[in-house]
Amino acid sequence: MDKWKVTGLMIKETNLAKIKELPDQIKQTGGLVILILIIIFSFFVLDIMFGEGDELVKKMKLEEKRIAEEKKLSELISKLPSGILVTFDGTDHYKLSDEVYEQVCKATKLIPQRAIMGANFLNFRAHEIYTINGNKINDTFVKWDNEKNKCFAGFTVSGKNVGVNESITVSGEALSFLSTGIDTRVYFIKNF
Repeated sequence: MDKWKVTGLMIKETNLAKIKELPDQIKQTGGLVILILIIIFSFFVLDIMFGEGDELVKKMKLEEKRIAEEKKLSELISKLPSGILVTFDGTDHYKLSDEVYEQVCKATKLIPQRAIMGANFLNFRAHEIYTINGNKINDTFVKWDNEKNKCFAGFTVSGKNVGVNESITVSGEALSFLSTGIDTRVYFIKNF
């Protein structure tokens, strides 16, 4: 055998003998430290391979912001009186200030059947498709227009389910809302 190999084996045996002579408490503590280092190293490697740290933090912050905004709007809605909320003078209904009007618009997601039917009567073809397709609405929307400082609401009807290859979107200014104390709904859509 090579002289260096023999020397290396002797050093290994000497080191192993020294480790075997150590008290059990030191061996266990050393083993625990080595195990912790292996776990930390493993997580470090996994984070490098699969970690989406920055993207995940951005997504979480956006979600937190959305939840905070939704909570703020829910608090606003709970403070509004129940009933019809309007954006114009001349009625006995609760008149919204410009600021609250915008917030109510952003919080509103529902367009009830009454508002859809009212807007449909002004668009004969939309009413016709709505009737033949079994009163099915494909999509509804309520959105705030920053340029005009107005709330717009609308819906899309389609006859695809009954063989009519036509879709019509009816939209207009949301002039009033219905507050239930739990949510707000579009009450009247002005589309003329």
